[in-house]
Amino acid sequence: MNAEQYLRPEVIRQVARLDLRAKFIVEGFLTGLHASPFQGFSVEFSEHRKYVPGDDLKDLDWNVYAKTDRYYVKKYAAETNVTGYLVLDLSASMAYTYRQELTKFEYGICLAAALGYLMIHQQDPVGLITFDTKIQTALPPKSKRTQLGTILGILAGLKPAGQTDIAACLHQLAGMIRSKSLVMLFSDLLTDPEPVLQSLYHLRHRGNDVILFHILDEAEVHFPFQGVVEFQDVEVEQKLTIDAQNMKPDYLQSLTDFREMYREECAKAGIDYVPMDTSVSFDRALMEYLLQRQKRF
Repeated sequence: MNAEQYLRPEVIRQVARLDLRAKFIVEGFLTGLHASPFQGFSVEFSEHRKYVPGDDLKDLDWNVYAKTDRYYVKKYAAETNVTGYLVLDLSASMAYTYRQELTKFEYGICLAAALGYLMIHQQDPVGLITFDTKIQTALPPKSKRTQLGTILGILAGLKPAGQTDIAACLHQLAGMIRSKSLVMLFSDLLTDPEPVLQSLYHLRHRGNDVILFHILDEAEVHFPFQGVVEFQDVEVEQKLTIDAQNMKPDYLQSLTDFREMYREECAKAGIDYVPMDTSVSFDRALMEYLLQRQKRF
């Protein structure tokens, strides 16, 4: 799969249909970072910007209009840009697919591409972090249109392999980020959850907004296997032979408990936990999440 396929034009059109500027970016998606400009404008005045349809008419600067015959509104500190980080897990397990077209990693790339596009469209800088047992890529955030191509070019050349240390890498990232940012993590989370949660809390404690996209393959979510099946751990090369039919109820219950634990712990910390299943097209899954988030604010 080449870089262009990660961001198909029809997907861009569908995602961009939201009124991103007024409803999604300012009010919803980045609400934890943009002090809301809809709370009486009790924040510091910054500069002017051109009026766009949908702006509140009461914020027009009539003095500027009198001098220039053009409409400008006062831009406040609440509307300044936010920095985003797309953070992708490179562990070998992310390369897995049972029968879907996209591996978990490719699915994550598609999500990252769409979100990167939205941020750059909003003129918000976005960077890229990839990691396995340590951070492998650290592309500084930029808001230039060429940044998305740079990000996709890097991702298209990567192949997940080996083990991962999500917690250590997120702690390192928390130390790297110098100002409050939006951290978007894409991982299957197939590791001990306690250290991962502690690293997520670290990011939140430093004032960052965090969205955790928990990406699992369709087979990992629905367990379609039958008969005696041999599973191999791609990260530590262990094998396990099981009776799939007898194991299925216990497996599905364990998965439900695992997801619910993450959901509850993330909710307590103000982190968005978004479980994803590769059998659901990434653009539909992303739109459902964005609309759900938008409705909350």
